[in-house]
Amino acid sequence: MDNTGYRTGSFEGLHHSSDDDELVDIAGATLDFSSTEDVPPLSSGSYEEQTDSGRPSSSMNGSGPGGSGGPGGSRCVDPLEDPAPGVGTYEDFNTIDWVREKSKDRDRHREITSKSRQSTMAFLSSVSDAFSGWLLMLLVGLMSGALAGGIDISAHWLTDMKEGVCLNGFWFNHEHCCWTSNETTFQERDKCPQWKSWAELMAGTNEGPFAYILNYLMYMFWALLFSFLAVILVRAFAPYACGSGIPEIKTILSGFIIRGYLGKWTLIIKTITLVLAVSSGLSLGKEGPLVHVACCCANILCHLFTKYRKNEAKRREVLSAAAAVGVSVAFGAPIGGVLFSLEEVSYYFPLKTLWRSFFAALVAAFTLRSINPFGNSRLVLFYVEFHAPWHLLELAPFILLGIFGGLWGALFIKANIAWCRRRKTTRLGHYPIVEVLVVAGFTALVSFPNSYTRMSGAELISELFNDCSLLDSSQLCGYKQQPANLSETGVGNTLADRPADQGLYTALWQLSLALLFKMMVTVVTFGMKVPSGLFIPSMAVGAIAGRLLGVGMEQLAYYNHDWFIFKGWCSPGADCITPGLYAMVGAAACLGGVTRMTVSLVVIMFELTGGLEYIVPLMAATMTSKWVADAFGREGIYEAHIRLNGYPFLEPKEEFAHNSLAVDVMRPRRSDPALTVLTQDGMTVGEVESLVESTHYSGFPVVVSQESQRLVGFVLRRDLLISIDNARQRQEGVVSASQVVFTEHAQSQHADDAPPPMRLRSILDLSPFTVTDHTPMDITVDIFRKLGLRQCLVTHNGWSSLGRWDMPTTVSPCVSMLDCVSMRLHTVSPSVSMLDCVSMRLHTVSPCVSMLDCVSMRLHVRL
Repeated sequence: MDNTGYRTGSFEGLHHSSDDDELVDIAGATLDFSSTEDVPPLSSGSYEEQTDSGRPSSSMNGSGPGGSGGPGGSRCVDPLEDPAPGVGTYEDFNTIDWVREKSKDRDRHREITSKSRQSTMAFLSSVSDAFSGWLLMLLVGLMSGALAGGIDISAHWLTDMKEGVCLNGFWFNHEHCCWTSNETTFQERDKCPQWKSWAELMAGTNEGPFAYILNYLMYMFWALLFSFLAVILVRAFAPYACGSGIPEIKTILSGFIIRGYLGKWTLIIKTITLVLAVSSGLSLGKEGPLVHVACCCANILCHLFTKYRKNEAKRREVLSAAAAVGVSVAFGAPIGGVLFSLEEVSYYFPLKTLWRSFFAALVAAFTLRSINPFGNSRLVLFYVEFHAPWHLLELAPFILLGIFGGLWGALFIKANIAWCRRRKTTRLGHYPIVEVLVVAGFTALVSFPNSYTRMSGAELISELFNDCSLLDSSQLCGYKQQPANLSETGVGNTLADRPADQGLYTALWQLSLALLFKMMVTVVTFGMKVPSGLFIPSMAVGAIAGRLLGVGMEQLAYYNHDWFIFKGWCSPGADCITPGLYAMVGAAACLGGVTRMTVSLVVIMFELTGGLEYIVPLMAATMTSKWVADAFGREGIYEAHIRLNGYPFLEPKEEFAHNSLAVDVMRPRRSDPALTVLTQDGMTVGEVESLVESTHYSGFPVVVSQESQRLVGFVLRRDLLISIDNARQRQEGVVSASQVVFTEHAQSQHADDAPPPMRLRSILDLSPFTVTDHTPMDITVDIFRKLGLRQCLVTHNGWSSLGRWDMPTTVSPCVSMLDCVSMRLHTVSPSVSMLDCVSMRLHTVSPCVSMLDCVSMRLHVRL
């Protein structure tokens, strides 16, 4: 934000500095924007790439917004043969102009369509252009699916390595090691001679206190090693690889630019460190970071296709589809992934993007299924098969789980944000490596004695979702044996409701302790400087609570089957209550309370488990959790982190409650200094450069003259600096005394010995969006949301008493989202605060006397 070159107005400041000390703090991490090795993921490429075969884009050739081809004249011929390289591009930490980008794409499409009728090669080129989007989706799906499969297999292997190693090959995890063994028993299916614990390898035995302590120490050693490697790699090579990535992805999809966040180094380091972080046993998941990984793949592949490399709006359509791919490979839920992108992540989601998201998610799911990382020949992560149907009266405990999920979600958000704020504002944030090691060590120390905290999050959820069968040896199925005539009343491979045995009571106590531990440690883990997802920890909390409630309901029905609430549907010896179903509903409720997802969450859950007939319980619990959580605050965890980190994001779901007008918040105020403007002619290059260096504005209004305050257009500071610098290098005779002309034809009253004028009409926006000063703020906010504006000018209809404020300037733009956050540039832009969104620092008074005047851009701007 403190770009020195940008503030001083020098063109050199627009380039990346080579100084490695130029760092910016984002999301609590110290991030380096000075690296030039990464392909700028959300820029328009290098300056030389901004033109295609020497043709300027629509914003520079007059055929689109900001062009010079408006009514009343032909295009001005610029002395420069080509437009200045870099004009129309965006700086880091700035917002894109959605209107300009969409206009450029429409012009490009019209040109290709018109040429396709001229020759066969042009027709084939148009077909290739139309097919390129689907080809890109195919590549994104294949690459993301392959990476996700590798991450799943590697994480499973390293997680098992904390407990032992396979003698047949160290690259086998525990399950694969014992697959081919003929010496496994049904009661101890996870034990085979080929798999040795660390105590067996070092001490020769796995029994006794010494062996237990040795396994304990090795478990902690591997946990600390994995977490240390993860945080070191993130800090050294890709600081953007930390965290979930979804808050930043949402901000980027809204139009913000964060260079390097979706670059190749971020992809490589995030993929490696995600495996290490998950394997370390920290209370985090890989599902959120997989969305970031998929978006990195999409951004890198976009550079293979010209129309996506050069157009920021088109690239964000691809990133929206990539977000769907990330959820598809994370859960094996392609339809849920598309709905997740639509409901939770995307800012702009046209119908074409919906189709392509579906196709990309399909390809990714097929790729993951081909790799078969779970070893069960299934796509879903937690496949369940419940045999007993649910009863209508069970909606009450399902709603109770929804209430618990909403309360937990609201509590978690407040606690996690408070902890992250403390991390950012105290010395704790200066030692991320120490923090990660302390949390990892504490987690390993507490987790090992409890089998339910020792296992990975995905394995724990699978255990909790499990429905006890006749052949199940899980501790959660530790019921008392029943007489044969009663046990046979079960359906298929299921068992009737039975009284709990000592083994089940022990498991319930361990689950209760695991619930408290998970709730506490997840608060401090999410947001550390390692890749960390929130889906699996939230689902684990809900699944534990649901399983506890399900077992309680099962025992209540067994001992009190004659109660009126159980009569008629829960007879003695029947399989009435399914505790695994309660765990599934509880998982959905807690995840919904944290993220505030609804439709996409329900679809993800039934895709994740295969439990299609349990949609109604999932819907009831999800909606209840959202209502309860919204009572304490309408922000989900991702929106809360966006606000905490100060990202400029205008939340589409947020309602604007202020009853104010544009005139109430626009600036400058009465006591503020007057702002300067550019005139369409009469200013010299030296005067323009002096004006730019003395101000911090991101753009300037262009008027006819200082006396005639009639609006001509609006020019961006970046385009102005680049054009002047380029003209000095490539155009003969341009000096500080040269006239700067924004008209089609320069005035002829120049002396014979005067230097040639510099014509900059090609960079002038002749069609800026305007609102009147009496426009209600809710309408202004909707304009920014639905049009994706980068700036908007405020006008006053006719002569106004504002003229008595002694402010000679007329038009006032809002330039970028960053301006609103950093309070350095004068803008109306989408930001975290809706009031900030319209903090216009420049006054505009411009009556649109007639519709003809509006169309012909003769907006009379007066003060």
